[in-house]
Amino acid sequence: MELRESVQLSLRAIREHGLRSALTVVGITIGIAAVITFVTLGASLQAEVVGEVSGDAPPEMQATVGPEGQEGGPPGASTVPAFTERDVEEIRDLPNVGQAIPQGTVQIATLEHEGRSIAWESATATTPGYFADRQFESGGPFEQGANEVVVNEQAASLFDPELEVNDTLVLQSGANSTREATVVGVLENGGDGPFGDISIPQVYVPTDPFYETTAESPATGERQRVYPSLTVVASDYESVPTVQSDVQAYLRNDSDARSLKPDEYEFSVQTNEELVEQIREVIGTFTGFVAGIAVISLIVGAVGIANIMLVSVTERTREIGIMKAVGARRRDVLQLFLVESVLLGIAGAVLGTVVGLAGGYVATDYLDLSLTFAPEWFAAAVVVGVGVGVLAGLYPAWNAARVDPIEALRRE
Repeated sequence: MELRESVQLSLRAIREHGLRSALTVVGITIGIAAVITFVTLGASLQAEVVGEVSGDAPPEMQATVGPEGQEGGPPGASTVPAFTERDVEEIRDLPNVGQAIPQGTVQIATLEHEGRSIAWESATATTPGYFADRQFESGGPFEQGANEVVVNEQAASLFDPELEVNDTLVLQSGANSTREATVVGVLENGGDGPFGDISIPQVYVPTDPFYETTAESPATGERQRVYPSLTVVASDYESVPTVQSDVQAYLRNDSDARSLKPDEYEFSVQTNEELVEQIREVIGTFTGFVAGIAVISLIVGAVGIANIMLVSVTERTREIGIMKAVGARRRDVLQLFLVESVLLGIAGAVLGTVVGLAGGYVATDYLDLSLTFAPEWFAAAVVVGVGVGVLAGLYPAWNAARVDPIEALRRE
C-alpha cells in the first residue's frame, strides 16, 4: 500500500470519528501549548534581564569577600568590609585599570524632606567616580568631603513634592545622629540599579564624611576606611581578562583584605559577562523546570492517542480482516494505523504551537516584557508531536497487524 493511500484512509477514519479525534488532538495541543508558553516566557524574561545587565555596560568587574562557594554576584549581607583605602589605591595603580571605586553601606533609619519622613534602610557610600557612566536627570555627582547626596528618580518620587536639586534631605540614623545634606543630583531611571532599568529607590552619599567603618591596615598600621565591595573599571574591553587576573593576584598575595577577611571567606572578582552567564543559567534552569512540568500534559496526550488507536483497532477488526483477505500485508495494516496516529500528533503539535505562541504573547504583555521567541522549540514541538504519535501508535498498530483475518471476518 502506498503512503498516499494510507494517508487518505487515515483521514477518512479521523473524519468518521471527528469528535473523538478532536478530543485526542486537544490533549496534545494543551501539552505543546503549555511547553511553548513557558519557554517563550522564560526566553523573554532572560532576554530582558540579560539585556539590561549587559547593555552598554562599561568594562568593569565587582570584587567582594564572602563565604566559599558564594560565586560572586552583587554584594549582599554575607559580604564583609575588608578592602582598605590602601587596597583601593594599589588596585587603581595596576596596569590597564581605569578606576577602582569603593562602595559601602550607611545605615539610615529615616529620610526627611519638608516635614515628610519616610523609613529607609541604608544609603550607598561611594566616590564621584561611581557616576562616570551614569546619566543624570538633573544636577551631577557629589563632592568628597561635602554634605551632599545623589538620589535616583525612584527615590525622588517618594516625596511630595518630589526631591529636586538643591533641596535639603535629613538623614537620621539614630536618636542623636542626624545629618543634613543637599541634593546635588537626580539620576535618570535605569542604569543605577544592579539590573539596569529594574532599579529600586537609591540614595548615594560620599564616603567622606558619611562612611565611618574603619580598620587598621596591616601594611601601614593606620586606621582606614574598609569597604565590602569594589568596582574595578578596565581601560577597555580587551583588558578585562588581564585586569581580572591582576586584581585576583593582588588580593591573594599583597592586599590588606587578605589579612582582614575571615579564613573561611574567599575573594570573588566577577566581570559583567560572568554575571550575565550566571543569570542566564539560573533563568534557564527555572524555565527548564517549568517546561518539564508542562511535559506531563504531553504524556497525558500520548496516552490519549494510544487509547483512541486501541479503540479504533477494536472497532475496525472486521475492516482489517477484509483488507487482509484481499491481499493487504501486515506492514500495510501497520502503516495505516501508524499514519493515523502520526496525523493526530502533527495536528496537535501545529495547533499547540499556535496556541502556545498566543499564550506567550499574552503572558509577556501582562508582565510588560518584550516578546522573545525560542524558534528551536517550535521545530522541537513538531518533532515531539510526530514522536508522540509514533510511540503512542506503535502498539495499537502492531496489534492490528497481528489480527487473524479469519477470526476478524467472523466478527459482526
